[in-house]
Amino acid sequence: MASAPTRLRPREAAAGGRARAQLLRDSGAAPTSAARGAAEPVPRGARGDSGRSGAQDPATAGNDAGAPTAPAPGGEGETHSRHQDARLGSTDKELKAGAAAADSAPTAPGTPWQRGPRVAVMDAAGGSRNPLPRPCRVLVLLNPRGGKGKALQLFRSHVQPLLAQADVSFTLTLTERRNHARELVRAEDLRRWDALVVMSGDGLMHEVVNGLMERPDWETAIQKPLCSLPAGSGNALAASVNHYAGYEQVTNEDLLTNCTRLLCRRLLEPMDLLSLQTASGQRLFSVLSLAWGFIADVDLESEKFRRLGEMRFTLGTFLRLAALRTYQGSLAYLPVETVVSKMPPCPARDQQAQQGPVDAHLVPLEEAVPSHWTVVPEQDFVLVLALLHSHLGSEMFAAPMGRCAAGAMHLFYVRAGVSRATLLRLFLAMEKGRHMACDCPHLVYVPVVAFRLEPKDRKGVFAVDGELMISEAVQGQVHPNYFWMVSGCRESPPSLEPQASPSQRPPPAEHL
Repeated sequence: MASAPTRLRPREAAAGGRARAQLLRDSGAAPTSAARGAAEPVPRGARGDSGRSGAQDPATAGNDAGAPTAPAPGGEGETHSRHQDARLGSTDKELKAGAAAADSAPTAPGTPWQRGPRVAVMDAAGGSRNPLPRPCRVLVLLNPRGGKGKALQLFRSHVQPLLAQADVSFTLTLTERRNHARELVRAEDLRRWDALVVMSGDGLMHEVVNGLMERPDWETAIQKPLCSLPAGSGNALAASVNHYAGYEQVTNEDLLTNCTRLLCRRLLEPMDLLSLQTASGQRLFSVLSLAWGFIADVDLESEKFRRLGEMRFTLGTFLRLAALRTYQGSLAYLPVETVVSKMPPCPARDQQAQQGPVDAHLVPLEEAVPSHWTVVPEQDFVLVLALLHSHLGSEMFAAPMGRCAAGAMHLFYVRAGVSRATLLRLFLAMEKGRHMACDCPHLVYVPVVAFRLEPKDRKGVFAVDGELMISEAVQGQVHPNYFWMVSGCRESPPSLEPQASPSQRPPPAEHL
């Protein structure tokens, strides 16, 4: 029998070694293109001129400086490589010359991109990990209705200038409906792009990853590097990447600037993928979390307050606290410490026939969980949360205990009986990652590699990466180092199991 889960206290973050951005001079002159490509994200409250466009139209300002253009959904934008001493604040003559040079050599849609030489760097496991090439070409999928509905404006004012300085050309496509991005990546010729950039909340990244996994060539398609630019309400994945890079917790435009600068730096890191199976036979993949109970209800019931941005979750929390309820179900999991001593069972035949990775730790939902799993005796919960990353929102530092090993995830659950005041205190403390220090006897945390959750009634819903899923039995397993993401992290977490990772496969750009 596996040891009982323990309530952990957060480790204090190291004060030293955090990268600091160089503030712009009072004159307002922007740094050179070389400096822009290597600049670190700015701390809270400090922004460079690259994130502003003054009173003029952002797209026009970007064109004058040789930045990519985004005239319409699906429009093509190209960069112009200027001399390193050229500045956004240069004379009108220089700006016009740069714009003319940019217009003189457009790249037609569909033309194979000529990649520059790659410089291999070493990942934590000792394998080669290639950064994105310079120059590089990306497809930007942007949800104009995400968050407060200002994503397109933010792209033009905060993202375009930095991409221009870093030799990143783009094609911008606006999503028009639910699952539009999923449909687009299923049919896209991925060989045209060095990376796919997703600018929205976590739900759009969920669509993109599941679209890639639904392709006939899913094994190579999922190796296409991805980048998250936050423009939604939660932005948990972008906040986690920002945290892994060693930068302070920021939000809104500061977080967007940080993540854009990480894209300009071009470093890649393998990320885990959560495979989910439901009682109705559905197979889907999560890049962030599965929530049931309180958190899922707040996430989905606050959709009507989307225009409030991140404040929607605060308002939704208070409304749900006023009508706090419990949820009946059974929870079981495979603890991390059990995996190293137990061999996984052979996968069922129906799993072997499915598209996607084999969930070797899972048995069919109609069967009992294996004997070496831990079954939670309680069946009344306030919430259950399976989380792959550090943040549940840009201001919700849910996993301060540090990153799990590759192939593992954080599992939290709150047992019934917790008071409204205690639950509110936990969520308020979560902003700075101090909720584990509250010593709440109802809050339990354990790192796991797989889990099974079976609701006993139809009360409550599931939220997978913030997207609605009907309440039914579900089980999931983490697949380590399964896809690439733009990140500033210098070291990847060690893997629990000797499974193939993207860093052990040929470079993704060579495949696609």
